[in-house]
Amino acid sequence: MSDSDRAIPDFAAIEQAVRRLEGLAHRTPILTSAYFDQRTGAELFFKCENFQKVGAFKFRGACNAIAALTDQQGRRGVVTHSSGNHGQAVALAARLKGYPATVVMPDNAARVKIEAVRDYGAEIVFCEPNTPARAAAVERVLAERGGVFIPPYDHSDVIAGQGTAARELLEDCPGLDVVIAPVGGGGLISGTAIAVKHLKPDCRVIAAEPANADDAARSFRSGKIEPVASTTTIADGLRTSLGELTFAVIRDHVDDVVTVSETAIIDAMRQVWERMKIVIEPSCAVPLAALLEGKIEVTGQRVGIIVTGGNVDLDAMGTLLARI
Repeated sequence: MSDSDRAIPDFAAIEQAVRRLEGLAHRTPILTSAYFDQRTGAELFFKCENFQKVGAFKFRGACNAIAALTDQQGRRGVVTHSSGNHGQAVALAARLKGYPATVVMPDNAARVKIEAVRDYGAEIVFCEPNTPARAAAVERVLAERGGVFIPPYDHSDVIAGQGTAARELLEDCPGLDVVIAPVGGGGLISGTAIAVKHLKPDCRVIAAEPANADDAARSFRSGKIEPVASTTTIADGLRTSLGELTFAVIRDHVDDVVTVSETAIIDAMRQVWERMKIVIEPSCAVPLAALLEGKIEVTGQRVGIIVTGGNVDLDAMGTLLARI
């Protein structure tokens, strides 16, 4: 990556991302729920990125990063690694620009996600299901074929692209007191914090993650990046450690990082399915779970929640339903 890719983006970069994404990404709707307002004592506004292209916010960051490439760079191809939403996002964003894409995926990735990446036109290179194997496979692809690496979160244009969701949220729902988003690698919460603190500095920005993958909370408290110690969480999208860029933004612009139990995540997801009639994946139930567990004081406040995605693996639905 270039030095500019390793720089922390500012709000101007998010505004540039808005222009790049026009006509490519959806402006997703914001839903409300009298039921959840009553449960939490607050006014909740759900920014529904489960209705985004590829079914997740990840499309914003991947599309912005790929749209930022010169045509000469893009024609060399884009390369990434992912077991899920980011891979789909890169595959679709590359197809829309007419660029070839290669996605390194673990050989135990869900069949539905493998098929989606292929359907979006990317070539898949399989590897063993661990971080070193992913990195080695990416390096091998780049050495053999060339191309531009688009990482899942620790990249300036990816972070800026993710920040466009919060910009839309504040534009459509002025006067928010709190914005909450889940945190895994930190791309979304970083872009969210940059956007919110520029547009409404007194609005609190809070990250939420599973207690079973609490590296962001530990990093926030210690002041240094703490690796994931455990990944035994149903919220599979939040099992990643923070990157250098995302940690720096969280350290400087996020007000708090809270953790929630597995029971609360599952219960929040089920309640959204039943009460709001929308499909969300476990990772995106984490912010609501934090409210329902009382981890964030929001009584009488206006609260924005980034609903990150709705890509539930239907092959695993029986097992999932058995847990709730």
